[in-house]
Amino acid sequence: MIFAGSRKMQVATRVASALLLCILLALAPRAAFAQTYYAGKTITILVGVDAGGTVDTLTRQFSRYLIKHLAGSPSIAVQNMPGGAAIVATNYLAERAKPDGLTLLFGPWDPLLQATHATSLRARYDQFEYLGGVGDIRVLYGRTDIIPGGMKKPADIVKADGIALGALNASDYSGILPHLALNVLGVRHRYVLGYRGGADVFLALQRNEVQFHSTAISTFRGRNGAFIKSGEGIGVAYLTPVRPDGAFDRVAGIDDMPAFPDLYRQIFSRAPEGATWDALNWLTQEAGELTYAMFAPAGSPQAAVSELRAAFTQAANDPEFLQQTRETNGVPYSYVDSGKGAAIFGGLASTPAAVIETLQNDIASYK
Repeated sequence: MIFAGSRKMQVATRVASALLLCILLALAPRAAFAQTYYAGKTITILVGVDAGGTVDTLTRQFSRYLIKHLAGSPSIAVQNMPGGAAIVATNYLAERAKPDGLTLLFGPWDPLLQATHATSLRARYDQFEYLGGVGDIRVLYGRTDIIPGGMKKPADIVKADGIALGALNASDYSGILPHLALNVLGVRHRYVLGYRGGADVFLALQRNEVQFHSTAISTFRGRNGAFIKSGEGIGVAYLTPVRPDGAFDRVAGIDDMPAFPDLYRQIFSRAPEGATWDALNWLTQEAGELTYAMFAPAGSPQAAVSELRAAFTQAANDPEFLQQTRETNGVPYSYVDSGKGAAIFGGLASTPAAVIETLQNDIASYK
C-alpha cells in the first residue's frame, strides 16, 4: 500500500510538472517577444485633448504603471493631439498610425458618434485592438452664482435660467451629459462649443464665461477642489445608470452631492422618465461603464497586443495605482477587460432606435 501510494504521488508530481512546463512554454514566446521587441524603443500614447485635463493627467499617471509591468522596459511618450473631443486622434490611429504596437490611443471613446453613425468618426471601436479600459464617475457641477443669492444646495439648480454650458462639441459626452441632465430637470440653458479640453472649459467656468459642466470625480476633487472649497463652485449630482426595474447604485465614497436620480426625486417627488431621460440614462451607462479606453491600430502584431493587454491588466490592478486613485477620487477606477470591452462595443448596434433618434435630433440642433 505504501508503494502504490508512492507511485501515485510520483505520477501526480510528474503530471503537475508537465502542466507547469506547458504553461511556461506558452508564456515564453510572449515574454521573449516583448523583451526583444520593446527593449530600447519608445511607445507613443496619443491623447485627444489638451494637456492638463482629466484625460491627460490620468494618461501620464497611468503610463508610469503601464511601463512598470511591460516587458522590455521601453520608454513612453505622451503626445497630445486635441481636436473634435478626441475624434482627430481616433481617426489618426485608424488611418495613419503604423500597426506596430508602438502607437496607442488612450482616453475617452465616443459611443454616441458610433451609435448614430456620425460621419466625423471615420473608425469603429470594435475594429481597433482594444487593450483595456477603466470606468469612472461623472459629476455635474457649476458656479454657485448662477442664481441670485447663490446656490446653497444641489436642488437649487432648478432656479437657474439661461445658464451657459461649456463643451468641446455637440456630441462630446462631457458636454452632452450635463446638457441632457439640465433638459430632464427643465433648466433653460445654452451651449458654448469649441473648447479644446476639460481644462479649457474649467478655465472658462472660472472666468464666468460658462457656468456649468461635467467632469470626472477625480478631477472634481483634484484640479477643481480649491474652486469648490472656496464656495465659488458646487457639485450638483453624480451620474449613475438606472436599471429597468428602477434600481440604481449609490456610490459610498461620494457624500457631498446626491446621485442624479435622487436629486430628481428630491425636486419632483417622482422618478425621471421620458425620451430625454432614456437618452441620458443610456449615455450614462455607456460612458460610465467604460470611460477611458486604450487602443492599438488594427493589424498590430498579436504578440504585442497580448503583451500590452497583460501589462494594462497588471497596471490597472496595481495596488499602488488603486491606492493612489482611491486617495484622489475617494473611489478607485473600475477595470474593464478585453472581453467586457468587446461586448460594450458590440452592444452599440442594439442601441434603442428611440434613443438614437433623440440624440441625433439633439446634436443636429446644436451644429
